[in-house]
Formats: sequence, C-alpha cells, structure tokens
Amino acid sequence: MATRGIGVDPSALSDSWESRVEAVLEEATLTRPADLFQASGGRTGMHTEHLGPMLAEMQWLQRAHPGLSW
Repeated sequence: MATRGIGVDPSALSDSWESRVEAVLEEATLTRPADLFQASGGRTGMHTEHLGPMLAEMQWLQRAHPGLSW
C-alpha cells in the first residue's frame, strides 16, 4: 500500500514510534516485557480463552434490550 501511495510504510515510522514508546514507559516507570509473544490467528477464528468473557461483557446490554438504539 505504501508503494502505491495509499498507506504509510511501517518501517518509516519504526524509529519514531520506538523512541516515543520508550519515553512514555520510562515516565510511567514501566519496562517493556522481555517476551515479545503476540497471539495471532484471530481473523481465522483462533482466539484465546479471554475472548468469551469480553464478548459477554460487551454484548449483555444488547441482549437484555433487543432493538435498543442510542
């Protein structure tokens, strides 16, 4: 997408992002986790055990009041 001028090349933002995140973490007296694991597969239906409770929390109002609108 970046080569077509539609999006941004993530590598062009990497250094700026890294330094900004490090500054925020330092100010908050936090350290970046050593383990860089990132779950993947959500788009293909592979989710962690945490999804169920989160969905229930987000859907309870709509289920309690079908047809409700803002």
